Amino acid sequence: MRTLTTTEDLAAFCQEAQTHPYVTVDTEFLRERTYYSKLCLVQLAMPGTDDSNAVLLDPLSEGLSLEPLYELFRDTSVVKVFHAARQDLEIFFVEAGVFPEPLFDTQVAAMVCGFGEQVGYETLVRKIARQGVDKTSRFTDWSRRPLTDAQKTYALADVTHLRQIYEFLAAKLEETGRSRWVQEELGILTSPDTYIIAPENAWKRVKTRTSSPKFLSIVRELAAFRESYAQSRNIPRNRVFKDDALVELASNKPKNSEDLGRSRLLLREARKGDIANGILAAVETGVNCPPDKMPKPDRTREKLQVNPALADLLRVLLKAKTESAGVAAKLIAPASDLDALAGGLRDVQALSGWRAEVFGDDALRLCEGKIALAAVGNDVKIVELD
Repeated sequence: MRTLTTTEDLAAFCQEAQTHPYVTVDTEFLRERTYYSKLCLVQLAMPGTDDSNAVLLDPLSEGLSLEPLYELFRDTSVVKVFHAARQDLEIFFVEAGVFPEPLFDTQVAAMVCGFGEQVGYETLVRKIARQGVDKTSRFTDWSRRPLTDAQKTYALADVTHLRQIYEFLAAKLEETGRSRWVQEELGILTSPDTYIIAPENAWKRVKTRTSSPKFLSIVRELAAFRESYAQSRNIPRNRVFKDDALVELASNKPKNSEDLGRSRLLLREARKGDIANGILAAVETGVNCPPDKMPKPDRTREKLQVNPALADLLRVLLKAKTESAGVAAKLIAPASDLDALAGGLRDVQALSGWRAEVFGDDALRLCEGKIALAAVGNDVKIVELD
């Protein structure tokens, strides 16, 4: 197993990789103690059937620059193959503002090829490569050096089997004409908006039972302070204060350090210093927020008059369509979207892109009374209505 520790060796490997149609990529990282992932290892493999064209790249090596790797990522003549690429892409986007292009995600491809929703790498290795994966080194500290032989073997397997999986899925997509489906899904993965968390929008991730605009104003300010603080110090947001403490603070509206001391859920470290000052300032800002600047929760779906019979028909149609297409039903439309359609809402994902082809177009026609459904043996058939 070859480990690259110098910029020169990395550049030589990347230059060779640029002569091939694709390269498989994976990473190992740590995030338990930081806001941003700490990149600890990169695995790379060129086409082949053994380990000879695969390497480990040690980004913790002194003096190593990853620029040759980023140049490879920018080379549009070489497909960069990942599995479940989101966290890997976030690392490279945060570190260098680069996305691998063109990108192929085997999890996304497997999803539209009938392997189910969010299928795991081990499953694909077993079903496509007919191999097993030793996961004993999965939860190890990848920042510690030296790496053990077991860690290296585990890490390398994440890109060597990936070659066969990619070739199989790419051929399947070509055969079925579904390559465009994958590209639509990858558009989300290669959008900067997927990875940029603006502090002012962080409140939308906090689950609350109260939808009062004034309460949400305080939640918004507390979440924005927490996000900014965590980002600036590169620590997990839960190390500042957790969601349950945030909701408690928004409910109690502390005005001073004495009030903070009465909190049941706030960490001791957060009751003094910069965090305490930030909390009190955020609460004050939220309390004094003008009514026209307060968050307005979207109650559109709460007010829908759902036709239960139509919702049931949509479920039957979805089951029939997804079984025929070999795609997981949840991938096309969750139950909440089916109810939304039955209630007259049209701003749902199932009505756009490849999902519309599989289900959405006929779902609309069903809602509009242009088609009916009939049971023919074990199958559900669409009946055109005049």
